Amino acid sequence: MALKLIDIDDRLIHGQIASTWIPDLGIESVIIANDECANDPVQRSVAGLAAPGIKVSVFTVDKFIDVLTKTTLKKTTLVIVGNPIDALKLRKNGLDFDYLNVSGMRFNDQRTRVHKNMSVTPEEREAFKELDAMGVELWMQPTTRDEKARVMDLLAKVQ
Repeated sequence: MALKLIDIDDRLIHGQIASTWIPDLGIESVIIANDECANDPVQRSVAGLAAPGIKVSVFTVDKFIDVLTKTTLKKTTLVIVGNPIDALKLRKNGLDFDYLNVSGMRFNDQRTRVHKNMSVTPEEREAFKELDAMGVELWMQPTTRDEKARVMDLLAKVQ
């Protein structure tokens, strides 16, 4: 499998992804596994506009799990999900990864801020704990040029 990185960013694909992660990691293909984006024709149609020249595919989480059972990733691929709950579901259902990056989880009234670029709900916190227990390295790094922080250290600072 040619999975280069799985990244959590609730903005999905945007300028920072296109200008740092894609070129710095030599990404050839981006897969967005997000139910809301996959079920919204407008979001789905504009998803690839932020990354010209890169193949961008959009699936619901369940559809991507189904795709994984029938094929392997051949190109150097970045998988983007909107939250750790979806990342955990992918991990439990066939997407083999041992490193997960968080580049952005915006603050809202359901989330507690743990970093200027990362806020979590109680359910998302639990998903991170489960991923950590599975041996997945969890890092918060907005772009390839930013300093990394361990997700579990960030979560421990704010209860």
